Amino acid sequence: MKPIAVGTFAPGFALKDNRGDLIELNAYRGKKVLLSWHPLAWTKVCADQMKALEDHLADFDRLNTVPLGLSVDSYPSKNAWAKELKIATVKLLADFWPHGKVAADYGLFREVEGFSQRANVILDENGKVLWVKIYDIPQLPDIDEVLAVLGK
Repeated sequence: MKPIAVGTFAPGFALKDNRGDLIELNAYRGKKVLLSWHPLAWTKVCADQMKALEDHLADFDRLNTVPLGLSVDSYPSKNAWAKELKIATVKLLADFWPHGKVAADYGLFREVEGFSQRANVILDENGKVLWVKIYDIPQLPDIDEVLAVLGK
């Protein structure tokens, strides 16, 4: 499966976040969106990836960007995990059911393992894909690289 191509419009979605709220991608038109995919909650690299989003909220705000964390975990699991990590603001979305559908729509679902790639996808203010990067599963994405792309 090939990841979504730069220059295409991102598929819309509506997913529950860690608080059980329905989050619709189209609600963020007028802002850039960082879709930060992590394979599974409760793992160290995934935790560090999501904490980096929370730690850089001021940078994202300055860059007119909404960071969203996504995985195939259920929203109750994501809620407990967010509390454990002290993530109070960043929305952690549950691509739980249909299992991994949004990851598959973006070409990021790993069928054999049943979870997504570790990836960052940046959308422009109109929902068009600006940047896609897939990482090795054990690799922590470089938040400074993401911020540099957003700042261009």
